[in-house]
Amino acid sequence: MSTRNEIIERCRASISRRYERPSLHDLRPTRYDDILLTFVAQAEAAGCHVEIAKSPEEIDGIIAKVYPDAKVIASNLSEVKCATLNPDTVKDAQALNGTDVGVIRAMLGVAENGSVWIPQKMRERDVCFISENIVAVMPKKEIVNNMHEAYALITSPKFGYDDFQSYGYGVFMAGPSKTADIAQVLVRGAQAARSMTLILMEEQIR
Repeated sequence: MSTRNEIIERCRASISRRYERPSLHDLRPTRYDDILLTFVAQAEAAGCHVEIAKSPEEIDGIIAKVYPDAKVIASNLSEVKCATLNPDTVKDAQALNGTDVGVIRAMLGVAENGSVWIPQKMRERDVCFISENIVAVMPKKEIVNNMHEAYALITSPKFGYDDFQSYGYGVFMAGPSKTADIAQVLVRGAQAARSMTLILMEEQIR
């Protein structure tokens, strides 16, 4: 018997009480009275900065306000006029190295954990991770209560996908990159962006 199996067997032997596996049919996911307020609170707790924009014309101003020293801004969103790089037209992903701000589209937000769903809507998805700072633009009305609702929605006809595998790539992102694995010291930007800003749009965006 391997060391791994020995450890597992010891754990099993030490169990004093056993419970039946819960039925998924009895599962009642959490719902919130104020879904927007909960989402913003959870997103901020995860380290995000949240802004509200009444129209797409306000996006550039928000980026300039939050990241005044940014010189290289990468985005393929037509609303982002201040972009200096387009992840759809760069030669390769390495060309995005040195990006100060990456501006991407998020399709929905999840109130229970403050995360946003970001499918690959650009040729070089590395912009989501190589950028020093990330700005995610999302319609304010596209917020769901929990991950159960989120998975049901992203595989619905509303988003144009029949199943989860139909996405070439997608990720739930909650706040900037951070880790405390080493010496229990919190480090931001260890694997990806140092900061994340969410822009919630009052208007529907294309």
